[in-house]
Amino acid sequence: MKKIAVLFSGKGSNFAYLAEHLPRLGIEISVALTNNPQAGGIEVAKRYAIPLEVIDHRNFKSREAFDTEVVARLKDYGVDLTVLAGFMRILTPVFTERVKAINLHPSLLPRHRGLHAIEKSWEDEHPEGGVTVHWVSSELDGGEVIVQYELEKEGLDSFEEYDETIRRIEKEALVEAICDVLKCD
Repeated sequence: MKKIAVLFSGKGSNFAYLAEHLPRLGIEISVALTNNPQAGGIEVAKRYAIPLEVIDHRNFKSREAFDTEVVARLKDYGVDLTVLAGFMRILTPVFTERVKAINLHPSLLPRHRGLHAIEKSWEDEHPEGGVTVHWVSSELDGGEVIVQYELEKEGLDSFEEYDETIRRIEKEALVEAICDVLKCD
């Protein structure tokens, strides 16, 4: 069985989807890690009995010091892949050069890197938006693309409908990318 780590910062909806769907594909979530002691995803880890690491980034003097701790904790679990699913931290080479990781981003990269990508994508001039799963690199949302799902904006009545659809397809894209990388059966 392949083993992954999932990193999150918020409510953990993508994490919950992975916890529900990956085991039947032969993939175990060996550890979940968050930088936010108040993250809703902590309850997801408890519900699925997934080991949890909480590392509050505010307790570190630098990004590098935080990343060093994350890398050390992940090493203990011997995972095949680390999946960033709503992990809201810019990672340094301390992490990116030592950890094989992919990231989910809610836009068609290279458009709309960083925060508020869904809003920016909805408001831009392009007739389509979408989601990207890419390799994590030292460049913010700049790693090689693994999977992209496109969504036509025409026919969507509101930002809320667009946002809801993006959040649905990002889960599917993330599972597909994990399977592509780990060679699911």
